[in-house]
Amino acid sequence: MEVPALPLSRLQLLAQSSSTIRLSAFLALMKPRVMLLAVFTAVVGLAIAPGHLDPLLGSIAVVAIAAGAGAAGVLNMWYDADIDAVMTRTARRPIPSGTISRAEALAFGLVLACSAVAVLALALNVKAAALLAFAIFFYVVVYTVWLKRQTPQNIVIGGAAGALPPVIGWAAATGEIGLEPLILFLIIFLWTPPHFWALSLNRSDEYARAGVPMLPVVAGKGATTRQILVYSVLLAPVSLLPWALGFAGAIYAATAAICGAIFVALAFKLRSSSDTDRCDASRLFVFSIFYLFLLFAALLADHYSASSSSTLASRGARTDAASVQAERLTCPTRIACSFTGVRADEV
Repeated sequence: MEVPALPLSRLQLLAQSSSTIRLSAFLALMKPRVMLLAVFTAVVGLAIAPGHLDPLLGSIAVVAIAAGAGAAGVLNMWYDADIDAVMTRTARRPIPSGTISRAEALAFGLVLACSAVAVLALALNVKAAALLAFAIFFYVVVYTVWLKRQTPQNIVIGGAAGALPPVIGWAAATGEIGLEPLILFLIIFLWTPPHFWALSLNRSDEYARAGVPMLPVVAGKGATTRQILVYSVLLAPVSLLPWALGFAGAIYAATAAICGAIFVALAFKLRSSSDTDRCDASRLFVFSIFYLFLLFAALLADHYSASSSSTLASRGARTDAASVQAERLTCPTRIACSFTGVRADEV
């Protein structure tokens, strides 16, 4: 009895489909949405740094930082596969669903992490590579392996890893660590607890079932919303420091002030909401994502706006031979530089 063979084209289609599924699964291991936000903050740190970085080297730096952030996500999912399997939010991730094995995830994460650090060191500088390596180590070992399952302050301490990308971007461009990226680090560090606690408030049952001592599980909603409010109130004035210290202008100041007021208002509303109301926590969580994006986008817009104004003004000054007219034309350049903190080598 002859067994009918599948057409070759159909076998190829099945093989391609399987490969596509696995490729998508490996991409999902990198937590692309989290990775994109981290990469964006790193790009801003790189872009506002003084001096000029070759576009090719800048692109390599961004890819290396993205790979490093993705590697941290992969290794996080590798270690947390057991608790991911018992949580509804994470049960469909590649490892719990059986699409990718834990051994494959571990190998992929380690290769990705080592490659990202090596490329950043060879193409840019060792300081940026060391910061990237530290961020990966802190997120995987300090936060994922140690803090996450031991203390309700896991997010507070572990948030340092997620706050490092703008510092890494700045270091990639300059080879140094300045005050400016440290301020951006502080903003993200203070933003992290209310962001994640707002999410965990509506997932406390799942975290409890998985044995993860998130603050809502250990201390309850009242204590969690109080801490969210405290961090939100602290974040509002700190977010204005880039403007106060002179490396951001009016666009950023207005964005930080308005978004900070909304953030605090949502935190107040969450604090006064009933125990059964889940909407206020969801609103704060969603807005917190837009908040960080808008803040860094405004910083980027301010930087390029000031740089363009300064460049145009200096060009005008060079084309005029009359000293009085030249002085009048260079005055806007000095005003723009003093208002936004743009350094001379950026003009």
